[in-house]
Amino acid sequence: MSNIQDLLKDKTDVIDYDKIIDQFPWIIEKDQNCILSPDSDGMLCGLLMSHLLNWKIKGFYDGKVMVLEKGLSAKDCVFLDMEIFRKNIKSFGHHMLLYNNNEVPEDWDNFENCIQPNILRNYDGYHLFRLKYPLGTIHMLLGIISHNFNINLSKDSIAPLFFVDGTFNVLFKYPENVMNWLNFLNVNEEKNVLKSIFLNKNYSIYETMEEMDSFFRKRDEISITKERGDRLKISSNDGEPYNIEYDETSNFINKGAVKRIKKFIKLLERFTGWEFKEKDWLWDNFTLYKFTKNDFKGLKLNVNGKNFKNLMEKNPLSWAMTSKGNIEYTEEYPDKMP
Repeated sequence: MSNIQDLLKDKTDVIDYDKIIDQFPWIIEKDQNCILSPDSDGMLCGLLMSHLLNWKIKGFYDGKVMVLEKGLSAKDCVFLDMEIFRKNIKSFGHHMLLYNNNEVPEDWDNFENCIQPNILRNYDGYHLFRLKYPLGTIHMLLGIISHNFNINLSKDSIAPLFFVDGTFNVLFKYPENVMNWLNFLNVNEEKNVLKSIFLNKNYSIYETMEEMDSFFRKRDEISITKERGDRLKISSNDGEPYNIEYDETSNFINKGAVKRIKKFIKLLERFTGWEFKEKDWLWDNFTLYKFTKNDFKGLKLNVNGKNFKNLMEKNPLSWAMTSKGNIEYTEEYPDKMP
């Protein structure tokens, strides 16, 4: 196996934010509807876009279950922190998707409306899994948005932005890859808000640890048995809806779950300074959609070219290569994406 320095030696490309915005103009447009992954990354993305561009949170999707405002179509929304393998659906995620660059599926242009860092750099799981994007969707989103809009972040914002997707662990576990990606995201550009997060010399490692400790303690105050405070649980392990109820006309998130996730969003607001516009966040009047989620490990399948090709023939709705040995994927069954 090549060492990571060998893999990284020719990886000196830099993102072209103007090109991204030209190709995906919807990412800086105001008043968009969006669907979030129901974890801290999705919540941060939704909070930022609601605060800055007046986006409306119309639903949540976790790969097994989706709730979406009654009567609304997915093609009229942007999925944040999740890639959707459909041409007519806009999405933005950060997972490893392609197994082998030498065997690109014919319908790969289904991602033509998807902002995706690993696709941008032509990274695949077979050759370059160790170089996959190591941060959260929120970090790349901040890089794109701050290219056109002024975003100010206080020292306190470091905690949620280092917490999301375990970034605080990744920074020191895979420093070579993280620094390469930060260079790709043009972290040294003066107006790039990522500079104030990752290159800020005004706080020490100990101060950062204090901020993280404070954030973890406040998150834990929200947590209950089997539900962490930084997530909105909408499905159980077996794929059945969770915290979702029905009132004879539509579905809604139950009051206890809404109360908990609102506390977490207000915690994010306190640390980032991004306003939580409660009127922009929908918690009821949903239609519920159930899908089927599987993974290679559970099906005792090896991750290889043949099995990836078979997966693509199923026309999955979304998937992620979560390790060298596993792919989690979602099929449109029993329901279809509206």
